[in-house]
Amino acid sequence: MIVVFNSFAANLEAEKGLSITPSLTGFATLDVEDQGGLFSKRLNPEILTIRNSTYEPALARLEKGLTNGFFVVPSDSVTLIQNNDSLATVLYLDYRDPKRSVIRQEVNNTNQALSSALTSSYLESIKSQNNTTNTGVNEKTSGESLPLQIVRKVMLAVLLFLPLFLFGNLVIDSIVGEKERKTGEILMAMPFTSADIILGKSVAVVLTMALQVAMWMIILLGAGFPLKNAGIVYLTVVLTALPIVGLTTIIAAYAKNYKEAGIGISFSYIFIVGILIVPLLGYLSRPSPAANISPMTLTMRLFSGETIAPGDILLSFAFILILSLISYGISIKLFSRDDVVFGPRPGIMRLTLELMGLKKRGALK
Repeated sequence: MIVVFNSFAANLEAEKGLSITPSLTGFATLDVEDQGGLFSKRLNPEILTIRNSTYEPALARLEKGLTNGFFVVPSDSVTLIQNNDSLATVLYLDYRDPKRSVIRQEVNNTNQALSSALTSSYLESIKSQNNTTNTGVNEKTSGESLPLQIVRKVMLAVLLFLPLFLFGNLVIDSIVGEKERKTGEILMAMPFTSADIILGKSVAVVLTMALQVAMWMIILLGAGFPLKNAGIVYLTVVLTALPIVGLTTIIAAYAKNYKEAGIGISFSYIFIVGILIVPLLGYLSRPSPAANISPMTLTMRLFSGETIAPGDILLSFAFILILSLISYGISIKLFSRDDVVFGPRPGIMRLTLELMGLKKRGALK
């Protein structure tokens, strides 16, 4: 998690979004309403893709993420300048968009350049007056800045999912312990199937995780953390525990001892954390329905109070279901094999080919 956060945060400036070299062509899109054309033709076309628009369509595009900003110039801008009156422009930005700093800087540069040109022209024509034409930007923003979202949303989501990674030792002790204590023979001699044993042990661990998550959520709510839709947030986190425990049972079923299982779980948890948190960070930078494949993204959106389409919820739950079925199916097959449980254990490559049906199971040589 430290590596992922550091690599992502390295590209951020405090309250300024992303630090981007201003030589990228068409880096951001800006809708402009400028009937006079004084400002729009002076915006830097090497960085900004200018799109002439009007108020309501532009705001709708900004809300949907189809544009990165909306710049409004009064319709009588030319008349105001000719009459030496003040001229105020308005820039609409979404603070969830990391490109906002580039747009704001380019608009400010355009305003300053135009203001300087008009001021020089005005002073040359009327030297007896010291009034200058004022052009400025009144910025209207919505949403939280991206660094603030990382602190408040991502870290809260990590806290909610953290209990899921604290009970791998229970799975190891429950399955690997049977091998080391030589009690696996007794267990498998009882009238239980491998599915009964694996699912029974997994349910016990999942229930422990569910209790821990409930305690953590009560503490967070009591401490004043805003957690909207607490019920479905809790359900999403607990359901995410199913494939995580399933993957842990695969490693525990194949491992010969505690040390080997511990090493395997350490590497697998790095992979799981990447699957959970990378789509979440991507969603903060650029919202995308595909990011909802991570249950952590769905959880963050739920406790933030966002309006979520049913398809986004189904995508996340379908991902959990598919991984659960695959992981428990593999672990049950492994635990049902005497050579895996009691030895001599086949190699990972051979075992993978046998599980995929690409190699017939036979006696080891």
